Amino acid sequence: KNADADSNPTPDEDASGSAFSGLDDDQATSEGKQAVRGAAYRSSTMRVVMLSLLIELLGFTVILPLLPSILEYYGKHDQGGLYGWILANVNQFRLIIGGPQLEKFNTVLFGGLIGSLFSFLQFLSNPIIGALSDVYGRRPMMLLCMVGMVLSYAVWSVAFSFEVFIIARIIGGISHGNVSLSTATVADVTPPKSKQRSRGMAMIGVAFSIGFIVGPMIGAAFSIYGVRTLLSTKAYPFQLPAFFAVAVATLDLFFLWAKFRETLPEKSRASSLGDGIQDALGLINPVSLFTFSSALQTSSEKDRRSVRLLGLTYFVYLLLFSGLEYSLTFLTHDKFHYSSMQQGRMFLFIGVIMALVQGGYLRRQKAGTEKFTATTGMVALIPGMFMVGLASSTVLLYCGLALYSFGAGTVVSCLTTMVSDFGSASERGRVLGIFRSLGALSRAVGPALCCSIYWSAGPLVCYVIGGVLFAVPIVLLRGVKPSSS
Repeated sequence: KNADADSNPTPDEDASGSAFSGLDDDQATSEGKQAVRGAAYRSSTMRVVMLSLLIELLGFTVILPLLPSILEYYGKHDQGGLYGWILANVNQFRLIIGGPQLEKFNTVLFGGLIGSLFSFLQFLSNPIIGALSDVYGRRPMMLLCMVGMVLSYAVWSVAFSFEVFIIARIIGGISHGNVSLSTATVADVTPPKSKQRSRGMAMIGVAFSIGFIVGPMIGAAFSIYGVRTLLSTKAYPFQLPAFFAVAVATLDLFFLWAKFRETLPEKSRASSLGDGIQDALGLINPVSLFTFSSALQTSSEKDRRSVRLLGLTYFVYLLLFSGLEYSLTFLTHDKFHYSSMQQGRMFLFIGVIMALVQGGYLRRQKAGTEKFTATTGMVALIPGMFMVGLASSTVLLYCGLALYSFGAGTVVSCLTTMVSDFGSASERGRVLGIFRSLGALSRAVGPALCCSIYWSAGPLVCYVIGGVLFAVPIVLLRGVKPSSS
């Protein structure tokens, strides 16, 4: 029995296998019960994380179909001050890139700049939130982030001026850290390079897909009812969806407080807050961000190189994907004259395919196949973008969107699973925070860059160039080696 002690399984291993062959009956029974408790704890934690993310995303996405109406409201009722200054700069940008002299173009680009602001704030805040969670634990930081989201929606509910609305978006951008914390939580409770971790990351993707299907539909209902009934009154016409977001975020806050248990034990936490915050603040410098210099101090040079390649792959992929995703509504309006309802159906089609891919195909992939699956998703995006750019019929458009949805449903989840295998337990929150910040930075740059190409060279050139450039992250991913830890 002593000779076999070193080969005994961890609580995460299967209690029914031959790993217990060297143990007596009582010890095997004890280890088996421990394994069952570990599996039950892991499953319960991932269910709580997924449900919490889903609840949060219902409030987060309810604003998406309302943004054009919100901007039109401020255009009519608050033309001075910050709104007028930004609109003047948007017009200057339109003239530089040769955009059409359309009111709708100004509104869409205006909304894109607000979205870029939100992503840029996430880029700044995610490393700090990750570093704090490595010291104080995941639970207090998740609760603090949800308090920030509740405050953001509450400020939105009284945003009679554009300045107050921007303040609400700033608070939300700084506080929206629970996605990276959720991925860190899944990494905490699952073994590296395991099927459980792949499934956990896939379930986070499923929560995203469902949230982005249901939330905008609720927002569309508010756009029909709330705006129509309140627009003629002195009340802020978007108070109903804002109150809904406050209620949903408050529900999520109490749900986390009651159900979420800490997943990072004190013995595994980082010992120094000062070093973590200093390193996180250093990540405002993009050079430091791409090198992961503050998060992999105990890792081998091979692992550090692989993580840097993963981060660069993720950045380039999301830079291209977010830009093409953002310009998709331009294309369907320009070439197919889609109404808001038709665009809603298009995004419903995309969301359903993503949910099926993540909840079915991705969850059944074996551990260790994430690199191949992510590569397959990016390869599918190349003809998908060609079809969307060339589409002159709805059939060809939707064929391209099907490939687009497959790529959207696989790549990010697989890359996140891969990067979660690197670093020690005390560094994991920081690694995933940096990874999320790279995504936020790419989403802050991608829409403006793609919009410039679209309106200066046309949709065909934009989507063909975008499709060809997906070869870059494919090549980068080939150089990534598995973690040696």
